[in-house]
Amino acid sequence: MIKSTLCEAIKNRQQVKMKYEGRERLVDPYLIGTTTAGNETLRAYQVRGYSERGGLPAWRLFTLRGISGVEILDTSFKIHPQYNPYDRDMVRISCRV
Repeated sequence: MIKSTLCEAIKNRQQVKMKYEGRERLVDPYLIGTTTAGNETLRAYQVRGYSERGGLPAWRLFTLRGISGVEILDTSFKIHPQYNPYDRDMVRISCRV
């Protein structure tokens, strides 16, 4: 359910409000893939919300198992110039913009 909702947002280039490990984030979702460690993961550009590292906005990886409360917003986003659709952190990509 979470994966299909995120893929829909990715396809339509819509921002997503979600919780990751219980804390709210606002992200531009770019792709979902399987990392070299075997985890299904969302690659997103985090715009607002909680961040341990600070420094937002910034590129982030979110494992799908840590994501909950996904809400697709009416806000669309433009492709970030640093986006790489051939993400080296992924061995397989399920969906991408």
